[in-house]
Amino acid sequence: MQAVLAYIVMVAGWLVPGLGHLLLRKWGRAAVYCLAVGALAITGLALRGNIFSAHGSDAFDLLGFLADLGTGVFYFVSRMIEKSGPDVSHAAGDYGTRLFATAGVLNLLFVLDAHEIARGRKT
Repeated sequence: MQAVLAYIVMVAGWLVPGLGHLLLRKWGRAAVYCLAVGALAITGLALRGNIFSAHGSDAFDLLGFLADLGTGVFYFVSRMIEKSGPDVSHAAGDYGTRLFATAGVLNLLFVLDAHEIARGRKT
């Protein structure tokens, strides 16, 4: 049962940043993690960073896609609202790309943290 809960927590934490910790009743961590990932992702979108798609042409596009996909719901929402496309011709757009990818990698680390807590390896 504990293993099933751990995987449910992982999927929930990936889809909505902080939700895995919220299910584990770690209120403070859930709020901080949601705000951190959300702020990075929204700032990256506001700076018109590149949101990678699954149809990349090389390994770096694939890594960018995996990092962006780590943001969970932010990735899917950003793909829907990104109409004007990225603006990486300016430094701000490039920073936006990096911020969004950082949000994804950070969320994946938070998902692993929630998994460890759910398995009882960490408090």
